[in-house]
Amino acid sequence: MTTPRHFAPPHPAYTSRRQFLAQAGGGFGSLALGSLLASEGLGADSAINPLAPKRAHIPVKAKSVIWLFMNGGPSHVDTWDYKPELEKRDGQELKGFDQNTGFFTNQVGPLMKSPFKFARHGQSGAWVSDIFPHMAKHVDKMAFIHSCWTDSNNHSPALFKLNTGMSRMGFPCVGSWVTYGLGSESQNLPAFVVMYDTLGRGIPKGHALNWGAGFLPSIYQGTAFKPQGDPIDNLKRPDEMGPDQQRAQLDLLSRLNKKKLETGPADADLSARIETFELAYRMQMAAPEALDLNKETKETQRLYGLDNPKATHFAKQCLIARRMVEKGVRFVQIYSGGMENDLSWDGHNNIAKNHGGFAAETDQPIAGLLQDLESRGLLDSTLVIWAGEFGRLPIVQKGSGGRDHNPHAFTTWMAGGGVKGGVHHGATDEIGFKAEQDRVSINDLHATILHLIGLDHKKLTYRYNGRDFRLTDVAGNVVTPILG
Repeated sequence: MTTPRHFAPPHPAYTSRRQFLAQAGGGFGSLALGSLLASEGLGADSAINPLAPKRAHIPVKAKSVIWLFMNGGPSHVDTWDYKPELEKRDGQELKGFDQNTGFFTNQVGPLMKSPFKFARHGQSGAWVSDIFPHMAKHVDKMAFIHSCWTDSNNHSPALFKLNTGMSRMGFPCVGSWVTYGLGSESQNLPAFVVMYDTLGRGIPKGHALNWGAGFLPSIYQGTAFKPQGDPIDNLKRPDEMGPDQQRAQLDLLSRLNKKKLETGPADADLSARIETFELAYRMQMAAPEALDLNKETKETQRLYGLDNPKATHFAKQCLIARRMVEKGVRFVQIYSGGMENDLSWDGHNNIAKNHGGFAAETDQPIAGLLQDLESRGLLDSTLVIWAGEFGRLPIVQKGSGGRDHNPHAFTTWMAGGGVKGGVHHGATDEIGFKAEQDRVSINDLHATILHLIGLDHKKLTYRYNGRDFRLTDVAGNVVTPILG
């Protein structure tokens, strides 16, 4: 007679032995996976906290980025790209010009010289328009790229292109890719901060999609500071709630959410939500101090131009940007100008008045930012970028004294963060119509920005809808001549 076998009942935590074995197997696999992820700097911390600092692909100096976005499309031939030939040919027709190049096809006029005077500055002898007397003192810190071009003559797609690498909506912007790739050194402030016009002129076309995370987890989208009132909503806890009560609520939420994560496949959105709650709590402590400009000396405030009525608003934003990167914020983007036309650098009407006005708002604050970063030893670790979404035509927009959009050429400069100062890369033709020598695409710009902050643009990918996406799509080359 065969002796009967007796099996112990399953543990109360499991409905069956099969479930126990499945979860045990998953657990052993998770241990192995955790070891592999840890070796790549992608261990448990990054799963629980998506903004935990991550290892760069390549050793570099830059840790943070400040992008000064001149919204509307600043004219390169009136700012940084001096064209003596344009002066000689002022008033002449541009033969063979395609009227569809700009946006207003029925307002094509003759060539128009710049209304501004240019002079050489610095040891590098850079030509600079007289609308930038303060920035002209810092040209030896800047690497100019005069041969940038894009593929749209309309603001929204051009903004999307420069911000996300695609001329249509729905893709992650540069700041989101950077924070996804590197996390943040600051755990008490947003990893990615955006500041836009504070004078009631609106926000860029395309609105928040310009700093959106697209298909990346939402934790990587930009945090936009409001132009009026408290820069961040709900920065103060309700009066009726004490700190202990708020902490208890967050602890309960965290336990419930983490329990959900443990019982199923990893959920990036849920992980992001957990971290968002915690970050919001920490920001209530850290953000008010970080945004308090009264802690700066009067000398520093004057350096940025807080006492300059024309520049006060932009000066505050530049000073906040320095305070942000000083505290470990990874990416800051500041927009000069609002929606369109006279509300931004979109100089269709009277280029002298338009660009003169916006230069007066931004010149001293940007120069102050560069000087302040350098004096504090932060310029080497901060990549500063000056750019707009496209350039402007060398011809006049008939009847306006302004210039129409030009996707064929614009100038960008970078400073700090591993950039070689006082250099000029690429060139436009003799009148500034088209990028002609060593042309630099948006993909190339993005590849260079990522390289300078330690990311290989070909390795920085995210799988979505069955495909590995990257910021530079399937193109892009690093502009090596500007690297320090």
